[in-house]
Amino acid sequence: MKLRGRNKVSPEFSMSSMTDIVFLLLVFFMLTSNAPNALDLLLPKAKGKSTNTQNVAVSINKNMQYFVNNTRISEKYLEIELQKVLKGQEKPTVILRAEEGVPIEKAVRVMDISNKNNYKVILAVRPK
Repeated sequence: MKLRGRNKVSPEFSMSSMTDIVFLLLVFFMLTSNAPNALDLLLPKAKGKSTNTQNVAVSINKNMQYFVNNTRISEKYLEIELQKVLKGQEKPTVILRAEEGVPIEKAVRVMDISNKNNYKVILAVRPK
């Protein structure tokens, strides 16, 4: 007499729970990752610490194009745009991001505008 057990272990594996976990991890990492909201510029290198306080970012690329918070603007309207963006700020700060190869006169012009309007200027650089 042959007796068979009623409890058979199925050799199949359900992937549905595994895909749920992978999907949840993917969503979690997508939501928690912080992609910088900046232009892709090759900044000069320097030692020192950077601060995360930022009111407005002024970027100058190799083609001498000016950007205020990723919005392209003409050089002659730069001061007006900075005044408009920083109006009402308690301690207005300008992050200057000048790409390598940009003439120093272009960066100094942004610094002059900032000093004239009593804005703090921080020069963004790549860490060494």
